[in-house]
Amino acid sequence: MARKPIIVGNWKMNKTPREAEEFMKGIEQVLTGNEAADYGVGAPFVDLDVCVKNAKNLIIAAENCNEKDSGAYTGEVSVPMLKEVGITYCIIGHSERRTYYAETDAHCAAKAKRLLADNIIPILCIGETEAQYDAGETADVIKSQLAGSLEGLTAEEVAKMVIAYEPIWAIGTGKSADETTAENCCKLVRDTVKGLYDEATGEAVRIQYGGSVKPTNIKSYMACPDIDGALIGGASLKVDSFKEIIDATK
Repeated sequence: MARKPIIVGNWKMNKTPREAEEFMKGIEQVLTGNEAADYGVGAPFVDLDVCVKNAKNLIIAAENCNEKDSGAYTGEVSVPMLKEVGITYCIIGHSERRTYYAETDAHCAAKAKRLLADNIIPILCIGETEAQYDAGETADVIKSQLAGSLEGLTAEEVAKMVIAYEPIWAIGTGKSADETTAENCCKLVRDTVKGLYDEATGEAVRIQYGGSVKPTNIKSYMACPDIDGALIGGASLKVDSFKEIIDATK
């Protein structure tokens, strides 16, 4: 099955609306809409409106959401709010959300279900810590996080999703998994989805690698058969480096 590659920057807590607008204008100049891959950025809530208004060919993703539609949840943002702004993708389960804000697999499953109900595609992040990697627990972590984070979702829903394998020890550290390790882990993600659902669902879901992806190494990751894209942190913050990534993968 031919899966369209998807490369998304994750700005995290960076960029004011003015900075976001400048970035959007810079990147849109190099996109025609006829690229073989999907390109996008995940932006803070305050930047989403300006990003959508300046997007012609870029996907705009939220960095998080709440699974409830409304209520007394101070500081949270709901899926209907994202939908009205024009958001089409949303990152959930990022390791920083799991680590700093106690986000669980159950939260991820509920968020994914709610996003899909409004036709917003979840980008589900999973990955092991350095201690788990050193202890040889990578496969167990991947299987456990997938089973929990996909709980209650149908095969049809999962087939629409993007799953980002991001080893936590490679996020923002300058370290990155070599191509063999990244491919083996992404293949394990695909095989786990096949086991939880079926062959067709596993073949349909798009799987990204994330963790210190840069213009200098993205081509080698994208050459791997089970890596369908990348979730990119620091290299997505500057127009020049994101352009290099686009140029290396279009």
